[in-house]
Amino acid sequence: MLENKEEEAALLFEQAQRHSPWRDAWRRLRRNRVGLASLIFLAAMFLVGILAPWTAPYSYSTQNLSIVQQPPSGAHWLGTDSFGRDLLSRIMWGSRTAFMVATVVVTVSTLLGIFFGAMAGYFGRWVDTAIMRFSDFLFAFPGLLLAILLAATMRPTIVEWTRQIEGSIGMPGLSRTGLVDYLVVFLALSTLGWAGLARLVRGQVLSLKEKDFVEAARALGATPWRIIWRHILPNTIGVLLVATSMGMGGAIMGESVLSFVGLGIKPPNPSWGAMIEEEYRFWRTHAHLVFVPGGVVALVIFAFNFLGDGLNDAFNPRAEEGV
Repeated sequence: MLENKEEEAALLFEQAQRHSPWRDAWRRLRRNRVGLASLIFLAAMFLVGILAPWTAPYSYSTQNLSIVQQPPSGAHWLGTDSFGRDLLSRIMWGSRTAFMVATVVVTVSTLLGIFFGAMAGYFGRWVDTAIMRFSDFLFAFPGLLLAILLAATMRPTIVEWTRQIEGSIGMPGLSRTGLVDYLVVFLALSTLGWAGLARLVRGQVLSLKEKDFVEAARALGATPWRIIWRHILPNTIGVLLVATSMGMGGAIMGESVLSFVGLGIKPPNPSWGAMIEEEYRFWRTHAHLVFVPGGVVALVIFAFNFLGDGLNDAFNPRAEEGV
């Protein structure tokens, strides 16, 4: 009898492992061809950016004024820009910039959004009112215009701050490196990115905090923060993954726009937005210099959106069934 019970328990455990939520979600995502293709494409672009120092055929900053604005050829597969730099190499290095910016911005925004959204949804009252009214204030402005305003406002302060650090640590020229550009982009986009996620998390928390398992945890004496982090937030992982995927595309778009208007990553540091800004005057005569980086930006953003749709179907089977 005991052996039968042990065998039955082992069989049930094996079935539970075989049908875990993560495996079921991955199985559904694999059936979504567009979502799976988007995931593969984004993974390839990420690897291209990571391996750019070793795989790029040329340096992203080396200029050769004797071969400016050359069409695609065997030596330069995508041609050269107005300074004789290899376009393919700059696209590869630009992938490194885009994914690094998107990862940092989305990570900071997600952490802030989860924290403030969980507080607003669980504690309610004046905490909810204060957080949501501040998010309403942020939503009252067009997102990209507000990001441009923040970047333009913060840049002089960050430059002065880095100059003070130069003197204290003995590293002259730090303010003239790309560090300032990256800090400006990180702060400008992270300041705005958390509000939408906070609203989403708040809605999830409001729905879940009335469930029986939360009431049981509360009855057993669990503290509010333990209930939030151990019982409520783990049940929002699927929604957070979808929001994160969408946010990555938005962060890359924001970085490209800031770089295009001269407030983000500045040359010679590689950025798809800066590449478009440098060459858009020649789009009639050398269209590939504009449409190649612009097309890459569009493909990456579309891929993140399609991946987000695929993740939504994978973690929410009811959406896939149209319920």
